[in-house]
Amino acid sequence: MSADLKKQTVTSLLWRYGERCGAQGIQFIVSLVLARLLTPADYGIIGLITVFVTIAQVFAQSGLGQALVQRKNADNTDFSTVFFFSIFFSLVLYAVLFFGAPFIARFYDMPKLTPIVRVLGLSVVIASVNSVQQAYVQKTMQFRRFFWSTLTGTIFSAFAGIGVAYKGGGAWALVAQQLTNQVIDTIFLWFTVKWRPNFVFSINRMKRLFSYGWKILCSSVLDTVYNNIYSLVIGKFYSETELGYYNRGKQFPFFIIVNINSAIDSVMFPVMSQAQSNKKQLKDIVRRSIVTATFFIFPCMAGLAAIAKPLTLFILTEKWLPAVPFIQFCCFTYAFWPIQTANLQAIKAVGRSDIFLRLEILKKIIGIIILIVTLPYGLYVMMIGSCVSSLINSFLNAFPNKRLLDYSYLEQIRDVLPAMLLSLFMCGAVLSINLLGLGRLTTMITQIILGILIYVAGAKLLKFESMDFIINTVKEFKK
Repeated sequence: MSADLKKQTVTSLLWRYGERCGAQGIQFIVSLVLARLLTPADYGIIGLITVFVTIAQVFAQSGLGQALVQRKNADNTDFSTVFFFSIFFSLVLYAVLFFGAPFIARFYDMPKLTPIVRVLGLSVVIASVNSVQQAYVQKTMQFRRFFWSTLTGTIFSAFAGIGVAYKGGGAWALVAQQLTNQVIDTIFLWFTVKWRPNFVFSINRMKRLFSYGWKILCSSVLDTVYNNIYSLVIGKFYSETELGYYNRGKQFPFFIIVNINSAIDSVMFPVMSQAQSNKKQLKDIVRRSIVTATFFIFPCMAGLAAIAKPLTLFILTEKWLPAVPFIQFCCFTYAFWPIQTANLQAIKAVGRSDIFLRLEILKKIIGIIILIVTLPYGLYVMMIGSCVSSLINSFLNAFPNKRLLDYSYLEQIRDVLPAMLLSLFMCGAVLSINLLGLGRLTTMITQIILGILIYVAGAKLLKFESMDFIINTVKEFKK
């Protein structure tokens, strides 16, 4: 990687990471307030609806945003074509949600879902506009635009959500929060990003983009359905309260993973796309992405699993204590996301969306089989199945890059093994603090400090490559 590209990549990562940390930090604080004003059932209700709305949003984006980023010579005609197609298609999808809302409510035997689906479904139309804006920002690597737009939307949505919750709005508080966030984000980007659509629509451009994008679309739909299938199953076969515990349990590890993984994901895809014709350079970028991401993610997930109980008691109170096992299971599942993401981004960057789609189909078939087998044995066994599925996925995602990049799964394991082993050792040491019988807050603070000291000292003592890379990168930026 050239010095200029390295600097541009690191700068983009810092802006993107700052945006994710800022937004998620605000949302996390807001969620703590809402957790005291709302019930687990309120979260369960929105969890059911979000599944359908999210799937509709994926269809509305059609994989065309990523096609624009991957295409080297994409111009304003390409962006304008996708813009108008996305808006038209999103209106069709919203009509499906609007008229299908009563059937969704009937399926779950909850009539109050109908108006919520119809209002929250408006986010599909908003997302269609926002997706093209985001593709342009990502393509041109103007990630500071994301920083300001996301933070502005998050702050306004915080007031909206808490205000509705304080007035006794229940689940509608979460609806207000989500819609306000999207609207403000979209408006901010519209006025700060210089791109504007031309009134053109090219069938030929649409065909070329769709030839790549439809495979990404199918993959995204499969991934979205699968990622939400546990919510669908829990909502159908268990109570909305148990679904609320599950969704709340996911929130803590997701807060960490989305900050690090999504920043790397959005920045590295255009960087990899630029290097798609240079196999060695692309391999180096993928390897650096995996090693650096897991250096941060593994200790975060291991540490969070270790302090899950005192953290829940301190922040959410005892009524959310049943969410603790879900936090711990999700920590294991999310720990392998950076490996999966980096490998998939490389496959997309070289234009092999066909391999990407085949992988998604295979992974989802295996995952659904595991879900069906574990479903009769209860929620905890289902979560163990999810952990097994995550391990299998990390292997399958890496497999094609043995041929595409000459970067085998065994090489990847050797690259991440030191951080994994040190994180497990740190986790065991942190758990041992529970034996001292200290107070909740004292225990949690002691565990966090000890965990950081053990991991940083261990990485320095064992001369981890990622530690040296981070230190050297910081020194370069100070020059």
